[in-house]
Amino acid sequence: MASTVVVGGFFGDEGKGKIISYLAIKDNPGVIVRGGAGPNAGHTIRDDSGKVYKVRMLPSGFLNKNAKVMIGPGVVVDPNVLKKEIKDFGVEGRSFIDRHCGVIEESHLARDSRGELKEKIGSTGSGTGPANSDRAMRVLRLAKDLDSLSSMIVDVPEEINSALDADEDVLVEGTQGTFLSLWHGTYPFVTSKDVTASGICADVGLGPTKVDEVIAVFKSYVTRVGTGPLQNELSPEEAKRRGWSEFGTVTGRQRRAADFDFDLARRAIMLNGATQISITKLDVLFAECAGKTSYDELPAKARSFIEGIEERLGTPVTIIGTGPAINDVVDRRNTT
Repeated sequence: MASTVVVGGFFGDEGKGKIISYLAIKDNPGVIVRGGAGPNAGHTIRDDSGKVYKVRMLPSGFLNKNAKVMIGPGVVVDPNVLKKEIKDFGVEGRSFIDRHCGVIEESHLARDSRGELKEKIGSTGSGTGPANSDRAMRVLRLAKDLDSLSSMIVDVPEEINSALDADEDVLVEGTQGTFLSLWHGTYPFVTSKDVTASGICADVGLGPTKVDEVIAVFKSYVTRVGTGPLQNELSPEEAKRRGWSEFGTVTGRQRRAADFDFDLARRAIMLNGATQISITKLDVLFAECAGKTSYDELPAKARSFIEGIEERLGTPVTIIGTGPAINDVVDRRNTT
């Protein structure tokens, strides 16, 4: 049995969805479980046929049709978003939520679309922050309170720990990024809870002695949506010139950009207890890397970039994204 926790190392938007989808298919875990704040996090996935999925509630590993996909009790869910994704992505019968998941209601959506959170930190308007606030005040309704969710309710902590005891692999999916953590991020420009590996494990009910690997995902450059500090931020014109002009999955807002930040990455490794690093969008930094699946095929300057990260952060770079499709990956887990 093995449990692998995947988290974002910067400000979200690191390409976790693609890496999680790759691991879900390559490693074939029995259970894929999501922690995090709620539907304010978006992951974009492109399968080998070129079809693009934009996911806000389901775990990104749902493309593995053999796996159960679950949402841990620490996550607040929007039933409408969840049910639409289950139907649209064909995940009926193997999607489950915990009875203690909080429920986002219309009042939360309304509160999240106006007022200080919207104006000050650029909240996504998904209702996630107000729902988590109500949860802290012990007034939020839970999944167990809604008959419409009863058919998909299971005991998620029991399920994932039983799977590990039965020698099944479990993939734990984080959302957002380390420096959007309510505790460890650039407060107040953060999400509504902790999203480091420890927080994600608490969200799903996985104890620290049950964690085998923690993969911190970093993009080959840094991006951030919305307000908040970003060291050495590039102008929008320079970001566009470099091909780094991107837009958020949930908000559609343009992402701000900067060069790879070793100080942030080093702190993320520490905060998450990361045992491995994944670097995504190497093909954006080095066009010759596009679609490569072997480390030896990468140009010397790309290998030097990767090896510089390993040397400066003291952690192996095991999974490298070289394009948008799930299998555009260099997997070095058996060689590093």
